[in-house]
Amino acid sequence: VGAGIASVGSVNLSNLGQSFFLPLAVSPFLSFGLTALLYPVFKKTRHILGVERQTCVCVSEGSYVPVMMRTDGSAVLKSSGLQIAAGNLDDCEQRYNGKLLGIGAQTILDWLHFLSSGMVSFARGLNDTPKIVALLVSAKAVGLDLKLAMVIVGVAIACGGLISAKKVASTMSDKIVPMNHGQGFTANLITALLVTVASKFGIPVSTTHVSCGSLFGLGAVTKQGRWKVIRTIIFAWFITLPVAAIFSYIVYFIVS
Repeated sequence: VGAGIASVGSVNLSNLGQSFFLPLAVSPFLSFGLTALLYPVFKKTRHILGVERQTCVCVSEGSYVPVMMRTDGSAVLKSSGLQIAAGNLDDCEQRYNGKLLGIGAQTILDWLHFLSSGMVSFARGLNDTPKIVALLVSAKAVGLDLKLAMVIVGVAIACGGLISAKKVASTMSDKIVPMNHGQGFTANLITALLVTVASKFGIPVSTTHVSCGSLFGLGAVTKQGRWKVIRTIIFAWFITLPVAAIFSYIVYFIVS
């Protein structure tokens, strides 16, 4: 938008709103609603099939306490013995017992969770790959071979992932809402389906926005959403678009 205004003086705001801003704004609400609707259905189905969550017990050796001070100032330590405490998602991994078709429910869920992660990656490729066309066009304009340009773009994406993807992954996996395997599978499934359908109809959406919407929906249903983090993410969504437009406007005049 910023570069378009800088180069030609205006942009087609009507077309931009319908083809870009509207899908970008609506998609997180869709993923929020679908997740909030389907997760209770999946949970109810699990109960009907007799698959229940396991509760863990955490056992530790306890702490050491000083019981006598020596003349040199050192302390004689004594163990307080074993301690037992009920665990939660922050202390141990929650798993499922029961079987489906003779296969352990947790094993099935682990595979489904893994496959749903692959579906999200595939959906991201469907919707995000066309967004690098501008980079490929500019590469061709400066005389770079198209295949070489694609390799350079791929290497740049990989480097970005190695440098900073861990921080984003940590926020999405741990800081928005505590999740077990079933909840993670639900969020992945909704994200993959919505982004794939959007790609089928040529609608550009943000995979990150959609997946965050799913996580927000989980937080609302489980009542464990960390809303301070969620508000920060939404605020970032609002400021990145105008900031990007301003920077592209400035950069256009610098390079031209």
